[in-house]
Amino acid sequence: MTDAPQAKSFWKALGPGLLFAGAAVGVSHLVQSTRAGAEFGLGLVGVVLFANFFKYPGFQFGPRYAAATGTSLLEGYRRQGLWALVLFALLTVATMFTVQAAVTAMTAALFCAVAGVTQPVAGVSPVVLVSGVLSAVCAGLLLVGHYKWLDKIIKVVVAVLTVTTLVATLAVLPKLPWESFRLWPGGDLLLTAATALALCGLIGWMPSAFDISIWHSLWTLARRRETGQAPSLRNALVDFNVGYIGTTVLGLMFVCMGAGVMYQSGQKFAPAPAAFAAQVISLYTDNLGAWIGPVVAISAFTVMFSTTLTVVDGFPRALGTLWARFKGPEQPGVPDPGSRAVYWGSIGVLALGALVVIEFFGKSIPLMADTATSLSLLTAAPLAWLNHRAMTGPAVPDEHRPGRALAAWSWLGIAVSALLAGYYIWFKWLA
Repeated sequence: MTDAPQAKSFWKALGPGLLFAGAAVGVSHLVQSTRAGAEFGLGLVGVVLFANFFKYPGFQFGPRYAAATGTSLLEGYRRQGLWALVLFALLTVATMFTVQAAVTAMTAALFCAVAGVTQPVAGVSPVVLVSGVLSAVCAGLLLVGHYKWLDKIIKVVVAVLTVTTLVATLAVLPKLPWESFRLWPGGDLLLTAATALALCGLIGWMPSAFDISIWHSLWTLARRRETGQAPSLRNALVDFNVGYIGTTVLGLMFVCMGAGVMYQSGQKFAPAPAAFAAQVISLYTDNLGAWIGPVVAISAFTVMFSTTLTVVDGFPRALGTLWARFKGPEQPGVPDPGSRAVYWGSIGVLALGALVVIEFFGKSIPLMADTATSLSLLTAAPLAWLNHRAMTGPAVPDEHRPGRALAAWSWLGIAVSALLAGYYIWFKWLA
C-alpha cells in the first residue's frame, strides 16, 4: 500500500531534474562535445566522464539543500555572510551575458540554417534578429505560463531531444573510430597550449556551469509551490540523478556523433554562426544520407531551444531571489516581495546585453562558445565552495547533510575545479 503514495510523491517531485538536463544539454553538447569528437575521435570520452564525476556533488547540493531546508541555495549563501551574496553577484554578472549570448546565438543559427534565412534585415544580421525574436518568445512563454509551462515544455523537449539524438547516434555507430579511444588523454594533448585550451572549453560546460545548481534549488521550490507538496530528500535526489545521468549520456552521444562523422575527414567547423549550424546538419546528411537530416535538425534545435528557455528563466530567477536575500532571510513557502519585478527587469537587461555580445562575436560561434565556457570554468571553484559551505552549515538538519564520502567528493571537486582554472590561466596567458 505504501508504493502508490511514494510513486505519486516522486512524480510530483519530478521536473527540476529535467529542467537541469534542458539547461545543461546545449552548447556544451552540440558545440563542445561534437567538436571534441570531430577533432579527437573517442580520445576525450574519459574527459567527459571525469568532468561529470568531479562536478556531481556541487550540482547535487542545489536540490539537496532545497529539499532539506525548504529554502534556496541563495539563502544558504546569505547565512554565510553578505560577502557570499556579493561574490555570487560578481560571478553572475561576469558570466551571464556571454552565457545567454552563446546559447541564444546557436539556437538562432540553427533556425537560420534550417529556414534558409541568410540575408540581413535593415542592416541587422539574421542571427542577431532571430536571437531577439527567440528571447521574446521565451519571455512570452514564461509570462503566460510561469514555472508550470516551463516544466511542461521542457519535459516534452527533453523527450524529443533524447529520442532524436539516440537515433542519430545509432546511425553513426558503424563509423566510430574505435582505434582513437583513450580512457585519458596523453601528454601530447595535456601539455600543448591549443589542445589544453580545447580541453578547458569542453570541461567548462560539461555538463554545465555551476550557476545551474542555484537555479535547480529555485526550480525545486517552484515545483513545490506548484504541486503543494514538499519533496522528500530521496525523491529530490532521484529526480536530480535522472537529469544528471541523462546529460552525461547525451554528452557521450554527441562526442560519438562528432567522432563518427567528422574525425579524420579533414573538415573543419566554419566559424560563422549560420554556416556552423548548416555544417553540423550537412555533415550527417553527407555521410549517412538525406533521411538523417530532419532527425539531426530536430535534435539540434531542440537541444538549443531547451537551453535558451531555461537560461532565459534561470539567471533572472536567481537575480530576483538574490535581490530579496540582500534585503532579508528567505521564508519557506513564502514568495519574495519584489522578486518578480527584478525577474522581469533582468529578462529585458539580459536579452539586450546578450544581443550586444552576439553582435560583437557575430562572426564566430566557436569563439563565443569558448569564451562562455572558459568564464564558467574560472568561476566553478568559488561556486562549488559556496555550495559546500551552505550544505554543511547549521541550517541543514544533521540527517540531510552529506556524509563523509560525499563531503570528501565535494572537496575533490572544488580542488579539481581550482586546479583546472589555474591550468587554463597558465596556457591562456602565462605559458
